[in-house]
Amino acid sequence: MDPVRNPYSPGAGTPPPALVGRDRQLEAFDVAVQRLSLGRSAKSQLLTGLRGVGKTVLLREFGRIAQNHDWVWEQTEATPSTPFVEVAANLVRKALLRLSAGRRIGALISRAFGVLRSFRIRWALPGDVAIEWEPVPGSADSGDLESDLAGLFIELGTAAAAEQRGVLLTIDEVQYLAEADLAALIVALHRVGQEQLPLMVAGAGLPSLPGLAGEAKSYAERLFDFPEIGSLEPPDAALALRQPAEREGVAWQQEALDRVIDLSEGYPYFLQEFGKQTWDVAEGPDEITVADVDAAVPIAIAELDTGFFRARLDRVSESERAYLRAMASLGAGPYTSGRVAAALGKVTTQLGPVRESLIKRGICYSPRWGQIAFTVPMFDRYVRRALG
Repeated sequence: MDPVRNPYSPGAGTPPPALVGRDRQLEAFDVAVQRLSLGRSAKSQLLTGLRGVGKTVLLREFGRIAQNHDWVWEQTEATPSTPFVEVAANLVRKALLRLSAGRRIGALISRAFGVLRSFRIRWALPGDVAIEWEPVPGSADSGDLESDLAGLFIELGTAAAAEQRGVLLTIDEVQYLAEADLAALIVALHRVGQEQLPLMVAGAGLPSLPGLAGEAKSYAERLFDFPEIGSLEPPDAALALRQPAEREGVAWQQEALDRVIDLSEGYPYFLQEFGKQTWDVAEGPDEITVADVDAAVPIAIAELDTGFFRARLDRVSESERAYLRAMASLGAGPYTSGRVAAALGKVTTQLGPVRESLIKRGICYSPRWGQIAFTVPMFDRYVRRALG
């Protein structure tokens, strides 16, 4: 088969050739944007799921939906190293610039830039591009992040409403936000909602995100929907493979489809990897067979091992490797911390720092109190292959 025509695209956040199985989430988001545009209430969205299920792709689709309704869309990714106060200020700055692009800058946008200037001065943020606006004191410069971020978001939402537009801010990897930062974000959205302003945040993170949000502010569940993004159902997984091939005049044998779906367990990233490698080894010219799949399996697994999986093991310590090996020896998970400790011949308290380090690195997460699990589907199999 011609590799130039290969339609499959495994990659971090890479849009799949056929976005299937996510209609419910996309329709719900579209309704929320339209409601906010009318001055009615709607919840912001925090997508949750393991790595490789397409959360980042969905955030980008949310952005396109917002833009189709003439909203401004700005995006970012939370990291452990960048202060959230700086991230938030940059998001607001870029959103205000987009609101004012090609237009006469109105009084409310000018005021919002002035409030942003005060916010940046109070929080000693570098690179103040709003230098030409005079600071507007009193709205976002108290030194209390919850109050100041709320004030900043209200100014942004008010400016957007005056322009008869809305603003969507998307934040990936939300689980990396510190509890105080997540609390400030929740408070800001609460205030925006009370004012019925057209500003929404859509975020994505690991399955622990609802619990983290609840710990940050008990009323978070009333402000957010938490759609769980998982593997695709078999009919949707088959469509994700079949539809791109059909556009190239190529058909999949049903047995070949069933084999890939079984191997990938319907996880979108794995579907793309197995699809790509199967296409490249298939003789064609216009059909993919189960023999092609079988020939591609070791290649696809090797690609996953050296890329998708291995990147998460490269910088772990020996004690962390031992912990991961103990987890994998117990099966797919999730696991109780006590069982993992027992597999290592230790007690839970001895392994607390190792467990927390793996969670901070994003290799593991805690589904509920006293449990731990891998953030990547089928990672236990890889660990057994790689670490024995």
